[in-house]
Amino acid sequence: MKRGSNMPAVGTYNQTLVLDMIRRSPTGLSRIELAELTGLSAQTLSNVARKLSVAGLILEGERVVSGPGKPRTMLQLNRRARFAAGIHLDPSIDTFVVVDLSGSIVAHREAPPGDTDSTPDLIAALAANTRALLRSADVPSDRVLGIGAALPGPIDDAEGMLLAPPLLPNWHHTRVRDLLIQSTDLPVVVEKDVIAAMVGEQWADADHALRDAALLYYGAGVGLGIAHDGEAVRGRTGNAGDIGHLVVDPNGPQCQCGMRGCLGFTVAPERLLFDAGVTASLDLPWRAVPAGLDELRARAHDGDARALAVCARAAEALARAIVLINNMLDAGTVVIGGPAWSRLSELLEPRLRTILPTVSQITTTRPLRLVEARLGTDLAAAGAACLVLDNMFSARASGLMISDS
Repeated sequence: MKRGSNMPAVGTYNQTLVLDMIRRSPTGLSRIELAELTGLSAQTLSNVARKLSVAGLILEGERVVSGPGKPRTMLQLNRRARFAAGIHLDPSIDTFVVVDLSGSIVAHREAPPGDTDSTPDLIAALAANTRALLRSADVPSDRVLGIGAALPGPIDDAEGMLLAPPLLPNWHHTRVRDLLIQSTDLPVVVEKDVIAAMVGEQWADADHALRDAALLYYGAGVGLGIAHDGEAVRGRTGNAGDIGHLVVDPNGPQCQCGMRGCLGFTVAPERLLFDAGVTASLDLPWRAVPAGLDELRARAHDGDARALAVCARAAEALARAIVLINNMLDAGTVVIGGPAWSRLSELLEPRLRTILPTVSQITTTRPLRLVEARLGTDLAAAGAACLVLDNMFSARASGLMISDS
């Protein structure tokens, strides 16, 4: 549990700490409860609550009687006080969301990925879709904190640039952050998609169950989000989480890297569709992948032996990957989600849960906890929007630094 400070120089930290605790409580918290949780004095807490109220971030709720003494007034989050937009660039479909201050999705839309090599046109389309979604959600412009953009790696985090993702050639070496700022006049934060997804799941985690956890993202590719001590792990360059070449089957199909059984190639959507006979070639247009996965699911439901075998092999590969990842991290909790997972989870999850305890490589001493991502198909886009909220309203030790100015 994070504790507050009664030093006068740390008001910002205390405000974000108290706001975070109120946000995570479905019914709100009283000043007495907040004092007990944070260690803040009654005077400090009163000042913090007043500032949050003046900013419109919290509301005073009903008075609650609990035992003798004065009734307690519950402080509750004003969900519509602030909003953020999120964008996820994906080879098969672009996703746009708007979230409120609680991180709840209030608007969603999808659009085909841009097929032009004109960078201005690509950025203009993102900006237009974001503006249209904000209008449809009836969000006041002065309450929009900014835009988060979740991008497949690799990225240049210092420049806010998408470097050379193999499945998005039209976006190579694009300064997404700066160009979106110019096009929208809003602050923009750029993050690798798996890291954004991890932040989003943490933002939605009211019980702090994901302070130390891993997130397996299964979409056009596979990636890993990591949380340690409540913080998403970004790595030295912001590109942590590349697990596509983790070998899960030495006898599996040969990857482009020359190895056999790399996770990314073994469970790649186009590979599953080809092996199941849904498509006649591995060279599948990415826009056709969602419909192909739906067809694979339908065939498996109809008892098609080939489709069922493909799903079983995919579950086995994912199970082995999860075990190997947890052996390295000792996280204990693994979240799984992403666009491909959302379409196939009803087929993969039962098999995955059955296999996990039997994987021979397990070295951890406690049972592994597997949970589905709360943000569903919007995992990366909502995570990107939550990045904006997280940057503004998460209590971090850096907020305790005292300026000499």
